[in-house]
Amino acid sequence: MTRPARIGMIVPSSNTCLEPQTGRILEGREDVTVHSTRIEVTRIALDAGANTQFDQRTMVDAARLLRTAEVDVVAWNGTAGSWLGPDHDREMVRQITDATGVPATTSTLAYLDAFERFGLERVGLVTPYTGDVNRAVVAAWAREGIEVVAERHLGLHVNEEFARVAPGELVPLSLEVAAADGVQALVYLCTNLYGAPVVEEVEAAASLPVLDSVAVTLWRCLDMVGAPLLDERWGSLLALTRRRSPAAR
Repeated sequence: MTRPARIGMIVPSSNTCLEPQTGRILEGREDVTVHSTRIEVTRIALDAGANTQFDQRTMVDAARLLRTAEVDVVAWNGTAGSWLGPDHDREMVRQITDATGVPATTSTLAYLDAFERFGLERVGLVTPYTGDVNRAVVAAWAREGIEVVAERHLGLHVNEEFARVAPGELVPLSLEVAAADGVQALVYLCTNLYGAPVVEEVEAAASLPVLDSVAVTLWRCLDMVGAPLLDERWGSLLALTRRRSPAAR
């Protein structure tokens, strides 16, 4: 009997969104299962103390635990690489695969793969973060050829609080960002933010694709293991028929 594909996810310890939201997106599918391990993450900021939460050795140790479950892919399901710089995550992925033999990705690299796959170069950004974190994201993405045309942030830094933001609170901010000239898609950046529940509503109101971090990370994992992708209500782009996957970045 062929077993389901197994997705291993490294989860920030204070994240209360991504696991339940991933389950809702999968809706009882039997072709794939998701297995998580946690690392300590409590605060999002740009100081050295906050950044050490994302030490690559910590990620490798977490990936080794997931490897014992015979997972087919490992994802660091956090967006820190978007302000630390994607090269941080590229090196992390390399180290994880070298140590475990398992293909790997991250939320940040999944976004870059989505931008490339769907030809996106100018996006709008909505996050729960503080302004300085958003500015660091804008600068890091610019180095990858992605222009953030407009952004909004909620000014929060305690990770556990991000998931307390009601999805409906994101809609007005989203429509403001989507109205900026040149925006090709709207991005909810944070795997502890409930953006996915309003993707369908915002796409209809703004006539733009919307990409949510939880959905994008899951999409890339499904893509990497060759499983069917997502229902279009979780993001119209993420439901498109699979094309050849770009190599893990």
